Amino acid sequence: MNSAELFIIAVGLSMDAFAVSICKGLSVKGRLRPGHALITGLYFGGFQALMPLLGYVLGANFQSLIVSVDHWIAFGLLTLIGVNMIRESRSQEEEAMEDSFSPGVMLPLAVATSIDALAIGVTFAFLQVDIGRAAAMIGTTTFALSAAGVAAGRLAGGRLKGGAELLGGLVLVCMGIKILTEHLGLL
Repeated sequence: MNSAELFIIAVGLSMDAFAVSICKGLSVKGRLRPGHALITGLYFGGFQALMPLLGYVLGANFQSLIVSVDHWIAFGLLTLIGVNMIRESRSQEEEAMEDSFSPGVMLPLAVATSIDALAIGVTFAFLQVDIGRAAAMIGTTTFALSAAGVAAGRLAGGRLKGGAELLGGLVLVCMGIKILTEHLGLL
């Protein structure tokens, strides 16, 4: 997998964290400080980098058992995650967000927004992707977009949230289709 493809996946994965970061920016009462963006970026970027590593270890241990269907698994996981993000982007439900940036608030958000990165890590094991480079790119991209999301949330409000989730979902579905068609020899 080349750097451009990894970057596209990193952006797609970071859209959940970006959407939550926008909500965190909306929740800030008073003046938005640079520390708010830094904390959010560190939590979300850190977990988005850690989870693919964990998924990769799990996937590598089971790879020999499912090597003949790994492209179908990669397609299925990416499509499932992408379709779920698209569905969430269409939801009219407003999510209430606590204005605290404490570990008790940020840790569950970071874990929740990075579960799909765990599944991507499994997929990366099947595709034999350089996991160190991939995790670093995913973590760095998510850090930057999450930090920017806090500021964007403060400035633009919730208008960006649905679009971010929709874009991320579409990117992941397209990458899943690309992986499947390449392995089936259609591309």
